[in-house]
Amino acid sequence: MLFLIAASLFVGTGGAFGAWALLKLIAIATNIFWFGRFSASPALITDSSIGFGVAIIPVIGSLIIGLMARFGSDKIRGHGIPEAIEAILYGESRLSPKVAFLKPLSSAISIGSGGPFGAEGPIIMTGGAIGSLFAQCFHLSAAERKTLLVAGAAAGMTAIFGTPVAAILLAVEVLLFEWKPRSFVPVVVAALVSLAWRPLLVGSGPLFPFHGVPVTGWLVMVGAAGIGLLVGLEAVLLSTLLYRIEDQFHRLPIHWMWWPALGAIVVGVGGLIDAHVLGAGYQSIQDLLNGSLATRVVFALFVVKAVVWLVALGSGTSGGVLAPLLILGGACASLVGLAVGANPGFCAMLGMAGILSGAMRAPLTGAVFAAELTGHFDSLPAAFAASVCAYAVSVLIMRRSILTEKISRRGRHILQEYSVDPFDFLQAGQIMTAKPEMLSGSTTIGETIAFFGSTAKHRSYPVTNDDGRLLGLVSRSDVLRWQVENAPRDSALSDVVSDASQPFAAPQAPVGVVADLMVETGVGRIPIVDPSTSRVIGILSRHDLLKARRIGVEAERARSR
Repeated sequence: MLFLIAASLFVGTGGAFGAWALLKLIAIATNIFWFGRFSASPALITDSSIGFGVAIIPVIGSLIIGLMARFGSDKIRGHGIPEAIEAILYGESRLSPKVAFLKPLSSAISIGSGGPFGAEGPIIMTGGAIGSLFAQCFHLSAAERKTLLVAGAAAGMTAIFGTPVAAILLAVEVLLFEWKPRSFVPVVVAALVSLAWRPLLVGSGPLFPFHGVPVTGWLVMVGAAGIGLLVGLEAVLLSTLLYRIEDQFHRLPIHWMWWPALGAIVVGVGGLIDAHVLGAGYQSIQDLLNGSLATRVVFALFVVKAVVWLVALGSGTSGGVLAPLLILGGACASLVGLAVGANPGFCAMLGMAGILSGAMRAPLTGAVFAAELTGHFDSLPAAFAASVCAYAVSVLIMRRSILTEKISRRGRHILQEYSVDPFDFLQAGQIMTAKPEMLSGSTTIGETIAFFGSTAKHRSYPVTNDDGRLLGLVSRSDVLRWQVENAPRDSALSDVVSDASQPFAAPQAPVGVVADLMVETGVGRIPIVDPSTSRVIGILSRHDLLKARRIGVEAERARSR
C-alpha cells in the first residue's frame, strides 16, 4: 500500500495534466472547426455564425474519428468507462500507450466538431492509461495495476470537474470492484494530488455554481423523490434506446469505420434545430442551473439533445456520457420545476443527481457529484433522495447499467453489487467434514494398496498415530507410485509419510486461507487440526468449499421467524 501511495503521487499529477491537455485539445478543435483559427482559448459553438455548415462539420469530425479507430486503435470507440471496466476485469488492467494518446485526441476532435459528448469518459480512459502505463513500467501485479489505473481515472475526473469525493466514490462504485486499503488509499491520494494541481491548470471553485436553493422541509424531500423516480425512468429509457440504436448500426452492410459519420448527419440536423445540443454543453448545464433558459430551449435540450446523443453514441464514435446525462436529467427536472412553479435550477440539480445514479448504478456518486459541481453541500439530503429513488427504479426495471450493458453484449456479465465474500468470514470448522476417515500409521503399504483398490471413497486420506496426531496424507498418486516402484509391501505408513510438507489448517482459519492453501499446494483435501491437542478433527475438501456458497444462498432465500 505504501508503494502504491508513492506511485499515486505521480499518477495523480499525470491525470491532472492529462485533463488539462484534453481541455486544451477540445478548445483547439472547437476553434479550428467552428471559427477557422488555431487557438486554445475557450470557445462556444453557439457563438459561431457558420450557417448550414453546422450540418457538415460534425460529419467531417466523425470521418476523422472513424479513420483513427480503423487504422489507429479501435479501443478509442465508445464512451471510455466500459472500456476501462473491461480492461480492469478482463485485461489485467493493461492499457497501451496508443490508447493514452489517441483517446484524448479522438475525443477532442469529436467534441470540438460538435459531438454531443462530455470530457469525463475520455479522461477516465486517459487517466487510467497513464496509471496503467506507470504500473507496467515497474512490472507490478494485475491488482496493483488496477489500483493505479483507477487512481489515474479518479485524478483525471477530479481535474476536469473539481469533484474529488465524487471521483473517489465513482472509483469505488464503478471501477475498483473491491474495498481494500491497498486500492482505496492510493485512489484518494491521487484524487487529492490532482485537486491540488487543478487551480494552476484548470481553475478553482465549483464548476457550476448557482444561487437560490431551498434545502429544508418535507415537501422538498417528497419533490426530490418524485424527480428521482421520473429521471430514473428516463435513465432506463435512454439506456434501452441507446442499445437498440447500436443494434441497428450493427446491421448496416458497411464497415464500422463509416458509422460515426452516418450518426453525425443526425447530429448536424440537430444542430440546425438548436445549436445548444452540440458539443459538451457545459454552458447549457450552467444555464439550466441558473434557470435562465427559455422553456423552448429547455425542451430542445430534453428532446433534440437526447436524439443526437443516442444516435452519435450508438454509432461507436468517441465521447463521454456524464455531461449529456447531466443535461438530459437536468432538462427533464427543470421542465417539471417550470410546470409546478418550483425553482427550475434546484430541480435541475436534483435531476442531474438522479439520472447519473439511475443510468450508471452509482447512487453515492450521483448525489455527491451534483453537490460538488454546484457547491451546494447543504442540498445533499435532497440529492440523495433523488439519487436513491432513481437507483431503485433502475435496478427494478433494467438488468444492467448503461455502462455494463455494453460489456455484457460481448458475453461478459458484470455484477455491480458489493457483498462480503463468505470465504472471508466463515471458518474452516464451520464447513469441514468432521470425524473423517483416517488411516493408521501402523497400516502397511500392502494394506493401503488393497484399501485404495477396493473400498476407498476419496482421493486421499490423513494418516495419524495412535493419539490421532497428523503424520501426513496418502493419496491415490502415492499408491500408484508405490506400485510402479515396487515399494516394500510390509513397510508401515508412518515410515514413508512425512508431515514436514503436509498442509493443514486450524478450525478457526478463514475458509479463504484454506482455499488459498489448496491452490498453492495442489492438495484438494486439507486436514483440520485442533491446535491445542494436535489431533485431526476434520477434513476440508473442494466439495466442502461449496458449502460456503450454499450458506450464502440460504441466507438470501430462507425465510423464518
